[in-house]
Order: sequence, then structure tokens, then C-alpha cells
Amino acid sequence: MRGKLMLTGAVAAGAVLVGVALFAVLSEGPRDPASAATEAAASSPVYTASLSGVDEAARELDLIRPSKPKQASDFTVSLVSGDTLKLVGQRGKPVLINFWATWCAPCREEMPAMERLYLKHRERGFVLLAISVDSDVALVKPFLQKHKLTLPVALDAKMDLANTYGVRALPASFVIDRNGYLAALALGPRAWDNRAAHTLVEGLLAQ
Repeated sequence: MRGKLMLTGAVAAGAVLVGVALFAVLSEGPRDPASAATEAAASSPVYTASLSGVDEAARELDLIRPSKPKQASDFTVSLVSGDTLKLVGQRGKPVLINFWATWCAPCREEMPAMERLYLKHRERGFVLLAISVDSDVALVKPFLQKHKLTLPVALDAKMDLANTYGVRALPASFVIDRNGYLAALALGPRAWDNRAAHTLVEGLLAQ
């Protein structure tokens, strides 16, 4: 099932190489005017402090950071709740996009921590979107109910969005800053409710 996707663990080293290659592709192309505005804001003491916090948290979480500014590909998804979420509509908010599946053990293990991270920061504007690559929403809803998960969840049964983001292993998480730029990538599960994770989100919110 899902032969193109590999669960993390035995393939961790390969997944890191995939992530590096992925960000090399995502970082290609000319820089747009928005990146200049971001650099100008970096002269602010508050922005510099928050950026430093994000960098430190990313290192502690072992996240892959992009070498060049690149905006995340826009998309619109229908949530299992019946609502619709458009990525560009989240500008001004940091977004964490997590690709997962109910049959992926590491995905299941990290989901409660992601829920806690989401609940801690959602009132300040943090957005967490979990995108399941399960083939049937009937597999997803019972899992969400069993674990009392309230974070937004969408279904990508044909893996169109997963392919757009170059996902080749699960779980895969993409951190997007308030300006819509890819800030970091996590291949494999993380302790999303630890101090570094909260520092990461707080730093992104402060930018």
C-alpha cells in the first residue's frame, strides 16, 4: 500500500537526502519582491530575535531549512469537517502542514503532540493542517474521533498535493512562515509538543 511512500526509521538517512534534494528544487527560481520586504524587516530588533529563536528551535528539532526564499505552492482543500481551507488565505499566520496516514505508525504516534501544539497556539493565529493520504475518509474519521483530535484535517487520496510538495516518506511536515514562505521541513516524526516546537511556533508568530 502506497509503495512510493516509505515509513521513517530504517530509511531515515535516505529521507534526509530526499529532503535536501526537495529543498534544492523548491528553492530554485528568481526571488520575488516579497523576499526583499522580508529582508528589510530583518533589521528590526524584534524580528531578529524571533528569527534567532526559530533557527535555534529548528536545529533542536532537526529540521531542514531552505537555502533560498521560496513561497509554498498554493492549494485549496476540503476538510473532513466540511469546511474549505486555502493556503493563500492563511497569509499573516504561520502554518504547519503535515502529511500522514492512518496506516503509518510514526504518523499515529506524533498526532497527539501535534494536537497539543495546535491547541496551545491556535488562538494567536497558528494554523496546523493534517493532510491524510488515506484512500477513504471512512478510515480517517474514526481515528480522529478515537483520539479526540480537533485540528483541521483534509484528504489527499490521489496524492496530488503530496506530489506537489514532493512527499516521498511519511510523516512529512512543512513549516510555512507568515509571508507564505517555506521555513523548514521535517522528515519523520517529531516531538511537536516539546519546548523547541513551542519556541518555533512562537518565533514564527513574532515575525
